[in-house]
Amino acid sequence: MGQTVVINNAVEMGDLLLIDTDRSFTGQDGVTLTRDHHGGAVPGVLAKALFERDSDIDHIHVLQNTVTVRRAGGWDEAGKTAVLSVVENFLLFY
Repeated sequence: MGQTVVINNAVEMGDLLLIDTDRSFTGQDGVTLTRDHHGGAVPGVLAKALFERDSDIDHIHVLQNTVTVRRAGGWDEAGKTAVLSVVENFLLFY
């Protein structure tokens, strides 16, 4: 079993949620993911879990230890909590 990912900070900016973590999910190149294109590497598996959790998410960008999630219509507390839970627990079972 893995360990939880520590969320250092999560900031809402309109439709975006910027999540700063203590773990790197990519190298120095960022990866942009959509529902139609999320791939199978670590960022793609994380994106798939996020897309499955919330149908309003339409865009994810992962760059090293930062995950940026765009959700149409902005963020409510339940949506934000759900996304943070997916990121926090992602490496427990990866």
